[in-house]
Amino acid sequence: MEKLKVTTFRLSSLLRLQKDPKLALQLFQNPNSNCKPTTKTPPKPFRYSLLAYDLIISKLGRAKMFEEMEQIIEQMKHETRFSPKEVIFCNVIAFYGWSRLPERALQMFDQIPSFRCERTAKSFNTLLNALLNCREFEKVRDMFTCLDKFVPNPDACTYNIMIHACCVTNSLQNAWKLFDEMQRKGIRPNVVTFGTLICSLSTNSVLDEALRLKENMISAFDVKPNAFIYASLIKALCRSNHLNKAFKLKEEMLENKVELDSAIYSTLISALFKVGRKGEVYGVLEEMREQGSKPDTVTYNALISGYCKEKDFVLAYDVLNKMEENGCKPDVISYNVIIGGLCKDGKLRKATDLFEDMPRRGCIPDIVSYRTLFAGLCDGRLFEEAAFILDEMLFKGYAPHYESINKFVGQMCEEENVNILLTVMYSLGKENLINAEIWRLVISLVYKGDETSKLSEILDILTLP
Repeated sequence: MEKLKVTTFRLSSLLRLQKDPKLALQLFQNPNSNCKPTTKTPPKPFRYSLLAYDLIISKLGRAKMFEEMEQIIEQMKHETRFSPKEVIFCNVIAFYGWSRLPERALQMFDQIPSFRCERTAKSFNTLLNALLNCREFEKVRDMFTCLDKFVPNPDACTYNIMIHACCVTNSLQNAWKLFDEMQRKGIRPNVVTFGTLICSLSTNSVLDEALRLKENMISAFDVKPNAFIYASLIKALCRSNHLNKAFKLKEEMLENKVELDSAIYSTLISALFKVGRKGEVYGVLEEMREQGSKPDTVTYNALISGYCKEKDFVLAYDVLNKMEENGCKPDVISYNVIIGGLCKDGKLRKATDLFEDMPRRGCIPDIVSYRTLFAGLCDGRLFEEAAFILDEMLFKGYAPHYESINKFVGQMCEEENVNILLTVMYSLGKENLINAEIWRLVISLVYKGDETSKLSEILDILTLP
């Protein structure tokens, strides 16, 4: 059966359906490669649509196939049937920003007029944001200084990006100057403007000013705080143990019908444990259910962490089991918190049992799991168990903290436990983890030791190339 010829419209549909960017590129470059010519005359050049260019450029950009993307952009430049839309170039600049390619983002912005396309605040803002993602703060300032040259009419988004740049670099004074400047120019601050400033003030624990700005945005600008603003304030208040104010803001969210997510409730739960008010945790959980906010992994981990700090491991295990019953699979953090709590409380056998049970429960121990248990076993001076965990840890490609290794070797040298020391030194030597402090500890043991044959083996390991 003769294959249907791909039309301009059909190419766009096929490109949209094609998930593989390489296959999409082949299709774009040779849309009718499988069709046999019906006449001897050469086929006419394919008439690509602007949508087809937009689709293939987006696919290649997301896949970071920038050389191929730039070839398509160059091909688009020679199209005479249409002028590309600014949004295409905004996407390209954004792709470069996400990939930390600031120079290419700048070049693309400079080339926009050569495509018969006018630059507006939209592409300028995209460039500022891309440079900010690349942490090119000087370039951001330089571009903003030349604002009038590129964009005669900046908008709130322009100033929001600049204010965010100032906050990231801890230049709050300059952020306030920009806030005042945008108002002088008749540009109205929006919820993003206030959110950026309040988040920065909250992060820097300037809470009184952050709370005043929250009230001011309502009274003076008639802008209502969103969930992000409330979350920033509640987290900061919980960090500084101002729980009553945090709960007051939570009530304000409910009154104003601002959606309370599980993250805010989790923050409040952690804060209650922190200040010794665990009796109020149940009420918070009940309110969550009433508001239709389902506890997630973060919520359960906050409970586990709180109970572990209270050394109530029965309840911590109970939460772990309830997670699975409620269809919320515990993550590695859930287990690591309990293992860490058990180790601190000297319950090393229970910590080891839980560690070994993790794979059966569908969770693979990570580097934190190994480091936590290894440090706990070292503190409990369980050398054989610690040596076993260390060997398994190194086999999986995880490196313990040098402080833990030095402490472990030091303890074995104190005990003059040469047999285990020999095993450990061999494992460390294979991974090139023997540092100067280990050298010092072992050499001091060699000079005072009597088991010369085994000590000479240790020296051989130390001098391995």
